[in-house]
Amino acid sequence: MLLKRRHQSAFEYLYDNYAGALNTVILSVIPDRELANDILQEVFVKIWRQIDTYDESRGRLFTWMTNIARNASIDMVRSKGYRYQQQNRELTDSVYQSGESSTQIPIERIGLRKLVHQLKPDYKELVELSYFQGFTQEEISKMLGIPLGTVKTRLRAALIQLKQLVKS
Repeated sequence: MLLKRRHQSAFEYLYDNYAGALNTVILSVIPDRELANDILQEVFVKIWRQIDTYDESRGRLFTWMTNIARNASIDMVRSKGYRYQQQNRELTDSVYQSGESSTQIPIERIGLRKLVHQLKPDYKELVELSYFQGFTQEEISKMLGIPLGTVKTRLRAALIQLKQLVKS
């Protein structure tokens, strides 16, 4: 495999053909395009450095790269610096973003967020982490220190409650 021999042309091909898809994965976790581009660069550096750890028998290359991109995005969201930055954004940034948001956020999602806030606090937290921030059920289990089965049960109950709220 040319990638494992670190041929530059192989990495150029990889970037040209997969950067868009990986950027979409990153943007699904982090909506800030500038930050997403920075993470994309870090992802390709990580791919370059860790290509020897890729094992063809365990899955496709694209899946491996997607996991790297997704994990890098989630690590960024979990970082203290990112949380601090989100809390301390300038008012002007918030004003511009809220003015743009009506054209960027799907109508269903706006209403759904309002409904999610009507859920019990346990359910609300799980739905936020799972559906709006993109964490897996296993990651949520580890993050909150609760059993995986409990996460699954509560998420199912939350979805049933959301369904009832949508109908009413």
